[in-house]
Amino acid sequence: MLRKMKEVWKMNKKIKVLFLCTGNSCRSQMAEGLCREFNSKVIESYSAGIVKHGLNSFAVKAMQEIGIDISKHFSKTVEDLDETEFDFVVTVCDNAHETCPYFPAKTAVIHRGFDDPPKLAVNAETEEQALVHYRRVRDEISEFIKEFPRVLHR
Repeated sequence: MLRKMKEVWKMNKKIKVLFLCTGNSCRSQMAEGLCREFNSKVIESYSAGIVKHGLNSFAVKAMQEIGIDISKHFSKTVEDLDETEFDFVVTVCDNAHETCPYFPAKTAVIHRGFDDPPKLAVNAETEEQALVHYRRVRDEISEFIKEFPRVLHR
């Protein structure tokens, strides 16, 4: 991975990273927003899903709480981005990792799965109870994203 990063940086361009999830409604959207917030000088971030599920309103709220607006994001599939050549694809859920579409050999695929907030919140009786799950997963993704450039340097 370090060699790949050095090649990209030698060309003085940002690393293109796709965060991939099943429905591109929550985890991948949060990862894209967080990466833009913390790593936009070195990484050009995108998100997509295997299918489109629409943007999750609780994910938007959880991100707004930390000052990141993803409300203009929209759900898309890998096919919607097929003109973009990615340096890295990060699968953020097990299903996306298991069903990950083929990417050219020059694209490195990294898996870092996170719990699914909608599944965790399915029995929540209030919005506040539901948001607890979204906040936890958001914070876990945030920690990963903050460390992500260092992970790529290994």
